[in-house]
Amino acid sequence: MRILILGAGAVGLSVAAKLSRYADVFAVCRERCSTSIEKDGFFLTGIWGTETFRFPCGVTPPEGVWDYIIISTKAAATREICETYNHLFGEAEVVSLQNGIGNEEIIAEYTNNVLGAMIITGFEWKADNAVFVSVDGGVTAFGRYPGGVDRKAELLAELFKKAGMRANATDNIRGIIWSKALYSCSLNPLGAIMECPYGDLLKEPAWNIITRIVHEAFEVSRAENVVLAQTTADEYLSFLKTAKIPPTAAHFSSMYQDIAAGRKTEVDYINRAIVSLGKKHDIPTPVNETIVNLTHFKEELSCR
Repeated sequence: MRILILGAGAVGLSVAAKLSRYADVFAVCRERCSTSIEKDGFFLTGIWGTETFRFPCGVTPPEGVWDYIIISTKAAATREICETYNHLFGEAEVVSLQNGIGNEEIIAEYTNNVLGAMIITGFEWKADNAVFVSVDGGVTAFGRYPGGVDRKAELLAELFKKAGMRANATDNIRGIIWSKALYSCSLNPLGAIMECPYGDLLKEPAWNIITRIVHEAFEVSRAENVVLAQTTADEYLSFLKTAKIPPTAAHFSSMYQDIAAGRKTEVDYINRAIVSLGKKHDIPTPVNETIVNLTHFKEELSCR
């Protein structure tokens, strides 16, 4: 099986490393990363174990036919990735292994073979060729986008499991992606703004903000006809508090890591996506909009 991973950062390189033991993998990544990996290997530590991997990677993918093309870049780069590499798509299944809402819709403009995916694992850079896997917030899911499950989704899930990553196939990948979006929009930017791990967000003042974020996002999801496992915002909040935050309580959000490194966050593809869809349906989303503005303010302060 040939798998191409595009826009491989901490997530994509970690996945590439694990899959490389069971598939023919190539990861397109930054030159400084590929140079380090080619010289010394890729070091993976944390809850996925401590191992050194060697696999092909570089700034330019090889030609040929691919079975799966996994896009793991930041959401802001999805269209650029598709514009640059769609000549390689062919009959491959193109998989969005990304944060945010709207990636699959963009990919669908370039191919009919779209698989949605949801990964909720914490990855932290330690060097250009080293990543620490900090938390596992749930099973990685794959499915035909926007709905349905088929053998292609099942095969990819089976390969992930064989490689030691928890995974399954689902007939409601859109709902699962939105469930992660609710998790992300409620915790990720607030953790970045307050510079705290997720566990601290259970404190009452933070939880009051999260409650409003989730109620707004949940109403938007219903207007978008998204099918979630929870039927009310309060039910989701209970799920978030009891099932999702505890295993990730010590985790610092990806937006926190982005701001600390002077990078732009993905808040526009998470909370601002909620705001934009809220306007589409005439649903007010003032708390999500405030979170977007505070996050961008934090970004600007970090760049001074």
